[in-house]
Amino acid sequence: MTRTLAILVVPGAPVFEVAIPCQLFGSPPPSHTGPWYDVRLCSEGPSPLRGSSGQDDLPGAFQVAAPHGLDVLDTAGTVVVPAAGNVLTDPSPQVIEAVRAAHARGARIVSLCSGAFVLAAAGLLDGRRTALHWKHAPVLRERFPSVEADTSVLYIDDGDLLTGAGNSAGIDLCLHVIRQDLGADVANAVARQMVVPPHRTGGQAQYVETPLPPPGRADGLGPVLQWALARLDRPLTTADLAARAGLTGRTLIRRFHAETGTTPLQWLLAQRVIRARELLEGTDLSIDLVAEKCGLGTAPNLRTHFARELGVTPSEYRRAHRRVPAG
Repeated sequence: MTRTLAILVVPGAPVFEVAIPCQLFGSPPPSHTGPWYDVRLCSEGPSPLRGSSGQDDLPGAFQVAAPHGLDVLDTAGTVVVPAAGNVLTDPSPQVIEAVRAAHARGARIVSLCSGAFVLAAAGLLDGRRTALHWKHAPVLRERFPSVEADTSVLYIDDGDLLTGAGNSAGIDLCLHVIRQDLGADVANAVARQMVVPPHRTGGQAQYVETPLPPPGRADGLGPVLQWALARLDRPLTTADLAARAGLTGRTLIRRFHAETGTTPLQWLLAQRVIRARELLEGTDLSIDLVAEKCGLGTAPNLRTHFARELGVTPSEYRRAHRRVPAG
C-alpha cells in the first residue's frame, strides 16, 4: 500500500466524521509492529477551520487544526473525505479539482457520510452507486441525478471509490480499509482498541426508524390501518381491509396507494416486520413465538423476510438491539 493517507477537511465539516479516520488511521494498535499509515490532515486555506456538531439544533462550532494544504493530495495513496460542510452547496473549485486530480492519478478515494457530496461535485460518482446516510439521499438524488444513492448498505467498496453511509458506518468502512491493507488481524486489533465490532452484518435498514402510520383524517384509511395493526397476528387479506373500510378491493388498492404509497399486502408485511423488531428488542420470546405474534407464521418465514428487508437474521438483530437482559 502507499502509506500516505490524506484526510481532507472542508469548512463546517461535522467533527465526529473528521475524528473517525483520525482515530482509526492515526496510530497503530499496541500489538502491531509492521508498517502503518502516514496520516496528513489537510484543508484548503488557513487553519484552524470552523467545524460543526452536525446537528441543526446544536449549533456549537468547533475548530479543526489541519496543518497541511491541498498539495498533500498530489502524492497521497488514499484520500479520505470525512463529510461535507454543507450538502446544499459545492465545495470550492480548488477542493473539487484536487480530489478529481488525485483520483485521476490513481489514488483511492474514500468518503464518509456526506463526503459523498464532495465526490459527486467532482464528477467521480456519475453512473455509480454510493452508500449514503438515508437522511441525505433525497438531496443527493435531486442535486446529482446521475448518482445512485444506496441507503440499504453501510458502505460500498467500488475499488477506486469507497463510500460509507454515515456516522458509525464510517468506522465500519475505515476498518474495511485497514482489513484490505493490513489484514483481518490488524483490523480486529483496531476494533478491539475502539471497543467496536470488527464487522457488522446487515445494512442501514435495521437502524432506520419506521414510524407507524398516523390515524389521518376521519375519511381516510387511518382507522382501517389502526384496526389492522391491532390484528397483525391474524391472517389478513386485501379483502378483509376492504370490507372493514366499506370499499371494493380495487378502490381500496387505489386509495391505499394514494395515502401510503404502497399496496395493502406490502404495507401489512412492512408492519409485521416492524412488530417483529419491537418484539425482538423488548421481549424474551423465542423466534418461533415472535414469528407467530407478528403474523409471519413460522421462524423460517420470519428469517426470510428479515434477510430481505434488513439484511440480518432475527437473532443477529436481537443481539444488536436488545433492550432487556436475556433470561
